[in-house]
Amino acid sequence: MKTALPEDIAEFAAVAGKRLARFGGVQAALRAETEDQLRHDARTALSDLGAFDLDVRGSTDDRLAAAVLCQAAGATALPYPVVEELLTIPECIAAMEEALAALARGEVHNPLRSIVRAPNAPGFMGLMPAWRGGERACWGLKEICLYPENPKRGLDTHLGAVLLHSPDTGELIGVFNASAITAIRTAAVSAVATKLLARQDAKTLAIIGTGVQGKSHKRALPYEDVRVVGRNDDIESAVRAADIVVLATSSREPVIKREWLKPGVHINAVGSSIKSTREVDTATMAAASLFVDRRESTMNESGDYLMAIQDGADVQIKAELGEILVGAAKGRISPDEITLFKSLGLAVEDLASAQLLHAKALREGVGTRVEF
Repeated sequence: MKTALPEDIAEFAAVAGKRLARFGGVQAALRAETEDQLRHDARTALSDLGAFDLDVRGSTDDRLAAAVLCQAAGATALPYPVVEELLTIPECIAAMEEALAALARGEVHNPLRSIVRAPNAPGFMGLMPAWRGGERACWGLKEICLYPENPKRGLDTHLGAVLLHSPDTGELIGVFNASAITAIRTAAVSAVATKLLARQDAKTLAIIGTGVQGKSHKRALPYEDVRVVGRNDDIESAVRAADIVVLATSSREPVIKREWLKPGVHINAVGSSIKSTREVDTATMAAASLFVDRRESTMNESGDYLMAIQDGADVQIKAELGEILVGAAKGRISPDEITLFKSLGLAVEDLASAQLLHAKALREGVGTRVEF
């Protein structure tokens, strides 16, 4: 719900200041009597709130900034449809590039995810915390329940929320639907990997998997020839024709074979995120140049990687995506090289998505304000 703007800008600033008095992360309350002072205080307060994408220039934007600040006491809650609308693919791709580069620069603390399994429970809970330092400092936590049978009920397998906390006080400033964030940011990271690793002349994309991730990857990778196939379709033919392959399944066993892959193909493997499942066969893992979102995660959580190692394959991680982005490592080095990006999903990716959503929601006056 948008905040109405009082005619008197000084009165409006005073209202904003009173609302902000309860928000400890904001160092400058708006008590401005002039537009220049309001602009300065608004810019400072917006930075403290994490609303980095707002541009405060001129009287119109001053009033918008004050409106944003009037809404800023409490947390912003965004449901699935609003997250899906606000978190656009191009913006999310840029945010993922920044987040992965920050990880490579050592600005991010991203522990391994915690999995909570209860006896006889039909699913399990995953907890993914992260701290992002630097200019865009913030705390983030994704908590999700993973229920493999949910698609039969018409539900996503991953259900939960991404929480955003103030870097200054720890106050909760955002609650966002995790299913929508996960679908969009996973595809956005695959788009980053594809840009860095696929051949420039790639035209044909095969997406193995018809669920949420299959659909989101089709949006994020707009190639000339896109073939989406499911478990009952001719996967082999689709893979043999593809320059780029996306694996977005819930399979416990490999869904591709090394002999199906043409020279120079790029693979994004995103479906498996636990030790006990894999989509890629051992021969492909051994033959491909392997790139990952993070080494530690891959070596502890990836069934694709760990099962190939158990089979005796010599699988070496060539680089993290962030290392390529900051110039510390190279990507593809030859046209015939098979490149494989193993995506596990990182908490910092959820955090960066939540930061982008928080800024846009404040700017556009959308979402539900919840006071804790």
